[in-house]
Amino acid sequence: MPLLMLDLDNTLVDRDAAFREAVTDFLTAHGLPEDDLAWLMSIDASGYRPRQAVAEAMIERYGGTVTGDAVRTFLDRGAADRVTLPEPTRDALAKAVAAGWTCVIVTNGRVVQQELKIRHTGLNAIVHGWVISESTGHKKPAPEIFHAAATKVGASLRSSWIVGDSAHADIRGTTGIDARSVWVSNGRPWTEPTFRPTHIAVDAASAIHYVISVRRTAR
Repeated sequence: MPLLMLDLDNTLVDRDAAFREAVTDFLTAHGLPEDDLAWLMSIDASGYRPRQAVAEAMIERYGGTVTGDAVRTFLDRGAADRVTLPEPTRDALAKAVAAGWTCVIVTNGRVVQQELKIRHTGLNAIVHGWVISESTGHKKPAPEIFHAAATKVGASLRSSWIVGDSAHADIRGTTGIDARSVWVSNGRPWTEPTFRPTHIAVDAASAIHYVISVRRTAR
């Protein structure tokens, strides 16, 4: 069975929208300025800034008003409790599985948070497995995490595909393994001059449908 590896945050689920909603509620609940929404979104950096660094910045800013435990609870569960799996993406994944693809999520992050997202959205009932950087000891774009994903589901990286929204973590990751890629643009232009994805799609559903169609055409 061919292998399809999929990023989680801002690919399968809109992590930034969930985090924005969580931040808004956090500020309201603690009587903090609404204008701090932009600051918190900035220091979070779409989840790429280490959780400890974000926690320290928040505690420094709000230490007189919010406890460290409240900050850490917010960062552990706030966005993870709110992510949703769009129906077009759910349908596309189901079609990929029905077409014989082995689907595995490959995500950077902490196990407790990423697994909560996977189970909360029902992705655990659709995909064949997942690997998370914290548990593997390797982060995308390191080839080791993609090898771990293939091993997890008993598949081969040969002729595999990677779908993701990060040029660095997802698309650059294909340079070290035998894989093709679809970059999920979310409306952004491609700006990397030294490498390119095999294909560009506006969202995850379109990306998955493209991968399915390419294999069907190649038969």
